[in-house]
Amino acid sequence: MKKLFVIFMYLSVNLFSQGTSYFTYDDLWGLKRIGGIELSPDGKTIAFTQSVYSMDLNKGNSDIYLVDINGKHLRPFKNSPKSEANPKFSPDGKKIAFTREGQIWLANIDGSNEEKLTDIYSGASGIVWSKDGKKIAFTSSVYPDCGDMDCNKFRDEKKEKDPVKASIFTELMYRHWNDWRGEKRSHLFLLELDEKKVTDLTPGSVFDVPPIALGSANDYTFSPESDEIAFTMNPDKNLAVSTNNEIYICSIEDLKKGDRRLYTKISSGLGNDNQPVYSPDGKYIAFVSMERPRFEADKLRIMLYDRKTGNIKSLSDGFDFSASEIIWSPDSKKIYFTAANKVNQSVFSLDIANANLSEVVPHCVNSGIILTPDSKTLLFLRQCATFPNEIFSAGLDGKNIVQITNVNKELLSRFSLNQIETFWSKGEDGTPVQSILLKPPFFDPSAKYPLMLLIHGGPQGGWTDQFHFRWNYQMFANAGYVVVAPNIRGSVGYGQKFTDEISGDWGGKAYTDLMNAVDYAIQNFSFIDEKNQFAAGASYGGYMINWLAGHTDRFNALVSHAGVFNLESMYGTTEELWFTEWENKGTPWENRALYEKFSPHRFIHNCKTPVLVVHGAYDFRVPEGQAFELFTSLQRLGVESKFLYFPDETHFVSKPQNSRLWWKTVFDWLGVHYKN
Repeated sequence: MKKLFVIFMYLSVNLFSQGTSYFTYDDLWGLKRIGGIELSPDGKTIAFTQSVYSMDLNKGNSDIYLVDINGKHLRPFKNSPKSEANPKFSPDGKKIAFTREGQIWLANIDGSNEEKLTDIYSGASGIVWSKDGKKIAFTSSVYPDCGDMDCNKFRDEKKEKDPVKASIFTELMYRHWNDWRGEKRSHLFLLELDEKKVTDLTPGSVFDVPPIALGSANDYTFSPESDEIAFTMNPDKNLAVSTNNEIYICSIEDLKKGDRRLYTKISSGLGNDNQPVYSPDGKYIAFVSMERPRFEADKLRIMLYDRKTGNIKSLSDGFDFSASEIIWSPDSKKIYFTAANKVNQSVFSLDIANANLSEVVPHCVNSGIILTPDSKTLLFLRQCATFPNEIFSAGLDGKNIVQITNVNKELLSRFSLNQIETFWSKGEDGTPVQSILLKPPFFDPSAKYPLMLLIHGGPQGGWTDQFHFRWNYQMFANAGYVVVAPNIRGSVGYGQKFTDEISGDWGGKAYTDLMNAVDYAIQNFSFIDEKNQFAAGASYGGYMINWLAGHTDRFNALVSHAGVFNLESMYGTTEELWFTEWENKGTPWENRALYEKFSPHRFIHNCKTPVLVVHGAYDFRVPEGQAFELFTSLQRLGVESKFLYFPDETHFVSKPQNSRLWWKTVFDWLGVHYKN
């Protein structure tokens, strides 16, 4: 016990030193981060982004690398002090388009003959090639009533020079996530390469393409014939209470006319529809769809639109997985998709003729799926709790899994990072609840370790076998904790009913699930020190920390990051009102009893546990006032508390030096409340 305590205290104070066999903060930020992947049309070369971060510069830089599909010949495509991103092979495979400094560039696949394709004032992002290689679709934020870039520039310069910075709002959604929305809207543009001509395809539109929320990474695309575009747009005026993203199609020539009456809506219902993907043979458009309006965590069904008949059918009725990414097989007979699957994000295949479902890649968190042109190999990004994203391949039967890249091999080889384990406990009503368990490195089963309970956000989220760069399991384990991370009611990957059961019941079944999981861990794992229990969470996880503060004194100390404290004041200051209205079954004036029943601020007078409060000024999802109210209450009650406030952060802490302060403050706080 004495040995463990020395290690724990050492890491609490010196977690950021290099040269040890423990995984530290500097090691976390020293890891390279692989982003999106692209495959060349001949199936031989993979392009991917790789980001590295500088503590001194307090920022990151993104570069583009290439690697042969067999993992050989790793080389830079664009590696410069300026960030390059979004690599997209031209359909003939001879060139790669990419973005840099807000514009689209083009170069040969060896990086030579670089050419700037766009030079528009408002910038360009989101490259999508047409299949004939003659056009590129992209998006840019512009003033809807401006007909050209000169107008956009004039409006911006006038606003900048105006000493009056006031704004007048006449509708909701005037801010979103961490941005004041302003008057600009995201428009869909077309670049015709032969003439270098740029055309706004949605001129005058007050509706964003892609939509500002609940869309996908693939919300506009060309038809195989290159003469039509499918895109996602929310046509409702009051976006604050709408999840009504819809799928539209329109010929490019009609889009150039700028007449929205020419759009054809192919989706139906008031739920969230997004991610249109044409089948390679041109017969269908697949997309994902939520059935229930104003519910952002409904099951995402895979829908099939017949381009000839206009008929739509769901392919997902026979299973309870919620589809994330979807791609077609080259022969147009199958759809491959990713979906949360307990503590994994698995890859599945779906036969469109009979809706037969097969699990292809079950384990870890897999994303960015691509099929090779010969339909023999699946490429994907994979991360587990022991390593961040790397590029993998597998056969379509899920066998012969091969790791193609290993960009962090040298650094990660220095550490003993344990793999996750899981256990099941009984939640409320006996419902099975799965929890992740991670032991500290160099684990001694005869020792006693403090427990760190982690509570995920969402609440429709989940803890998975992933390498999280903000709430990293290994960081807590390397500080001497046994990590317990339960997937309580509301978590995804356990069926839609399990997900649904959090809504209208934030402090109910989920709280019981959580406490039962902790009780089970203490009763069944003798290496957990019952005298030293800690808990931390963010967003909904922060809500639950605030709920715990008023309902139990079993924990030594709590960490509440970006947590909801007062449900009614939260409603009046957040932006996506469809979320709070769904979760609380109406507005405060329609259902005040429920807002009061599960609002942590009504129980904070019971708190006796020390609480660390953390919040960012640019968090518009859970506005900073929630933290102010919480800290004020704790201080006035005389409860030991500390407030870490970031004037330059959002819902997340993303700047390297701020993140270092976050980890140091959290571990210092926990260390002070450790009972020897």
